[in-house]
Amino acid sequence: MGTPDRTAAAHRVMRQDDNGNRFPVARGLTRPAAEAMAAEFEARGHKQLYWIEPDDADPAAR
Repeated sequence: MGTPDRTAAAHRVMRQDDNGNRFPVARGLTRPAAEAMAAEFEARGHKQLYWIEPDDADPAAR
């Protein structure tokens, strides 16, 4: 997976499991780094849903 780019912290990668629980996977990433990480997890074929959002967003409000 490589080292995440945290130089312009702005986004995080989120995951939702089969039961609807949402968890942060990584925080403080640039948008391209977050997109790449989410795409890598999606490519693994897991049933979970992965997405990115601004790192200042409140996960409980979603």
